[in-house]
Amino acid sequence: MPIFKRLKKESDLRVSMIGPQRDNRVLQIGASDPDLIARLATAVGLNGEASALVPDDRARDALTQAAASRGVLIDVKVAPLRSPPFAEGWFDIVVIPDLIGGMRPHERVGTLQGARQVLRVGGRCLVIEPAPRGGLGALFSARTLDPHYRRHGGAEAALLAEGFKPVRTLAERDGLMFTEGVKPDAVG
Repeated sequence: MPIFKRLKKESDLRVSMIGPQRDNRVLQIGASDPDLIARLATAVGLNGEASALVPDDRARDALTQAAASRGVLIDVKVAPLRSPPFAEGWFDIVVIPDLIGGMRPHERVGTLQGARQVLRVGGRCLVIEPAPRGGLGALFSARTLDPHYRRHGGAEAALLAEGFKPVRTLAERDGLMFTEGVKPDAVG
């Protein structure tokens, strides 16, 4: 039973850190947490929009099922993560959970460029990933991250390299790290 309470707490933490407002347009890239987009759809309400971009039909089905179980509507598109089939500047928030740290560098760059393209000026891109572990935890962890990714600055460096400004780590809590970048205007 305690594991179910932890999963619920983790999902609530994720939504709290994302901070969606009632009328926001939110995009989740990837399907590592199918319930997250359903929770975000609940948070943005009927005046907002919750969408997801996934690489295959299996992922689409998992997200659609999670949304149906919560009684919310989401728009799920199957397409390459580097080229989102959404209008430029459409979303207020793009969320990338547990994804970019395990990607090859060119995939990570393409995914972040796609996220930047669909964000409005002033929109936020939030990367959620496992926090680095030390000691014995690092030895026994089965996480598969690009070894160069963390060594070269992790999500902060990746977001900065793709033109997000400012970039900051919001928090490291419950084994998760939350890093946010803002899409600047053309001048900044």
